[in-house]
Amino acid sequence: LGVWIFGEGRLSKKLHCLSIWLVAFGSNLSAFWILVANSFMQHPVGYTIANGRAEMTDFFALVTNPYVVGQYAHTVLSGIVTAGVIVVAVSAYRLLSGQNIDTFKTAIKSGIIYSLVGLFLVMGSGHLQAQFIGKNVPMKMAAMEALWETENPAPFTVIANIDTENKVNHDAIEVPYVLSLLIYDSPEGEVKGINELQEQYIQQYGYDDYIPNVVLLFWSFRIMIACGVAMIGAMLLAGLLFYTKRLENTRWFLNILVLLLPLPFIANSFGWIITEAGRQPWMVVGLQKVSDAVSQNITSTEVLITLIGFTLIYALLAVAAIFIALKFVKKDAHKMDDEGGQA
Repeated sequence: LGVWIFGEGRLSKKLHCLSIWLVAFGSNLSAFWILVANSFMQHPVGYTIANGRAEMTDFFALVTNPYVVGQYAHTVLSGIVTAGVIVVAVSAYRLLSGQNIDTFKTAIKSGIIYSLVGLFLVMGSGHLQAQFIGKNVPMKMAAMEALWETENPAPFTVIANIDTENKVNHDAIEVPYVLSLLIYDSPEGEVKGINELQEQYIQQYGYDDYIPNVVLLFWSFRIMIACGVAMIGAMLLAGLLFYTKRLENTRWFLNILVLLLPLPFIANSFGWIITEAGRQPWMVVGLQKVSDAVSQNITSTEVLITLIGFTLIYALLAVAAIFIALKFVKKDAHKMDDEGGQA
């Protein structure tokens, strides 16, 4: 990454391009192995219990875990959306300045197409992942929908005032049949509720509270969806305005495109909240609870210090990344100004 950032003008164009392709390849390969491990925590496969611990018996089953297939696709496609929106937002900002119109019209066109392809594909992968979760990790799905009782057909709840103490929703706006339709591709289909699943897990695993944070999951899911819908709507309108040659002159909408910049990051963050909070109280679903996974070899203080250290390091890296990105965006902008938009 350092070669790409600081090698511009010092390396041949092909070598400079190769450096960022290696970053992309390495990042996506890293994401795959991270998600293989994470998917085992969500949906364990390819293992046996020996001497009180899980031991891998089938590496192929591990890397082809149905959970990792959906999770990896959704993650990579979310990255595509993020990149596309960044290009669109930066290009819109430059079009508002009135400089290098032709250059940034080309850039924003590419960004719009890239974003729309990513958005529709991420919706498709998310739908397939939701179907898998609904059938194989039903408590996560029930919590995401604040579905307390088993229903067939099950509605999709748009908004609700969730009462976790009494396990009921107030002032709920529901769309009939939609949740069953999403999970089973049919208006008919039973979706188990939180209360039934809690009783089932008590019988299966012993007495405990197996209900994750319903309010957090419910609203995280809707915030993620809302961000996606907003980005799709904005990109479709941007595409229409570009096609009719009005985008660069529609300043109010260019300002909206600039403001889109945080949305993919918000959607990605809430998506990960859903992924991790949804498996609670399990460290590995059905095998090990978080309360049983605490290491006996380190103290809570050591864990806290490590967490603070990692947080500070990544915070500093984030500040540095943003600083360098802004520096090079401005540098390239001035370069294009000086060279008549040909850089």
